[in-house]
Amino acid sequence: MLSAFVNAFRTPDLRRKLLFVLLVIVIFRAGSQIPAPGVDFGNVQDCLGNKENSEGVYNLINLFSGGALLQLTIFALGIMPYITASIILQLLVVVIPRLEALKKEGQSGQTKITQYTRYLTLGLALLQATGIVALARSRNLLQGCPEPLLHDEGTQTFLVMVVTMTAGTAVIMWLGELITDRGVGNGMSILIFCQVVATFPSALWAVQVSQGWWIFSIVIAVGLVVVAAVIFIEQAQRRIPVQYARRMVGRKMFGGSSTYIPLKVNQAGIIPVIFASSLLYLPAMAVQFNQDSQSGWVKFVSKYLVSGGHPLYMAVFFALIVFFTYFYVSITFNPTEVADNMKKYGGFIPGIRAGKPTEDYLSYVLARITLPGALYLGLIALIPLIALVLIDANQNFPFGGTSILIMVGVALDTVKQIESQLQQRNYEGFLR
Repeated sequence: MLSAFVNAFRTPDLRRKLLFVLLVIVIFRAGSQIPAPGVDFGNVQDCLGNKENSEGVYNLINLFSGGALLQLTIFALGIMPYITASIILQLLVVVIPRLEALKKEGQSGQTKITQYTRYLTLGLALLQATGIVALARSRNLLQGCPEPLLHDEGTQTFLVMVVTMTAGTAVIMWLGELITDRGVGNGMSILIFCQVVATFPSALWAVQVSQGWWIFSIVIAVGLVVVAAVIFIEQAQRRIPVQYARRMVGRKMFGGSSTYIPLKVNQAGIIPVIFASSLLYLPAMAVQFNQDSQSGWVKFVSKYLVSGGHPLYMAVFFALIVFFTYFYVSITFNPTEVADNMKKYGGFIPGIRAGKPTEDYLSYVLARITLPGALYLGLIALIPLIALVLIDANQNFPFGGTSILIMVGVALDTVKQIESQLQQRNYEGFLR
């Protein structure tokens, strides 16, 4: 693997791409540390030291911002608006015929969908920035903060901060597209990876400080096992063989080849975990805005659905992940469309007739393979919550949940892309 790194940097064009990616990452991380105009940096840091803020309702957004959200930096919103916009567009493609037609147009249609995603990202960023700055001005963003988070709580400062954070999101989108065009790998995925990794060392060291070296060593050992298991599942796939009959087009013969349809065990990726976390944050945020209320639903949500260590919270979280896994797979993989395309181009699964039998077979295999994928996602997502109970760690427990899925998934994808470029130059890659 070390020799592969050496060969990657010996290749001039690949070296330029890797150095360009590193430069963009440095700029990205620098922007995540610069406070937005009007922020009282000292008071914010004092409030972040409170243990209550490590268990707030903004942990998922704060994770995707690399800790920049609660520090109110110019890149405070991070990549979360883009992720949300991309998910919304994926769902709308299934619902709106116009978007579905654009998807089928190929590269030109995908370009238009990407443009719609950018517009929606800016709209969501404007809404999120308005909410975050309003909470910061009312001192409800961080718990237990007697001092104001802003130097000036006037309207002008409010508008400047909202515009700054929205512009920061636009810059992040631009940086991600630069990596995709001129670097290696998917730009947005690499930026997400950087933000998650940025919180990893501090979360890991917090375990050592609070629990000592013995528990720290156990966490490291368990973490290595979890990483190995995640790599194994992320690479696992069910390959359905497909054969294409020979056909004459003009004077040329086409077909006669054999290939396969790769169905991953984790076909949905991390999207179900994000869906489930976001849905569970809604009642928690509602309670935060009604802290002085004595109604029954506020007490119930505060007792059972705010603390991640409660068994009811874990059960609801696990059930939501399983549900959203089946839901997301059902809208992203269409057995009817795949079966029709195979029949159109003369393809068939050995032993299965083309048409409706192929569609039924694909649906059957997909349903069977989605179950272990859903259970795997649910168990991985529960690891930080279980750790919260067993070793009194905070919800940013490093090995498990969204963070480990992102780190392993993006790392594997990026390594594969580097390997493919090395193989084009007859070099041995990272993966064998």
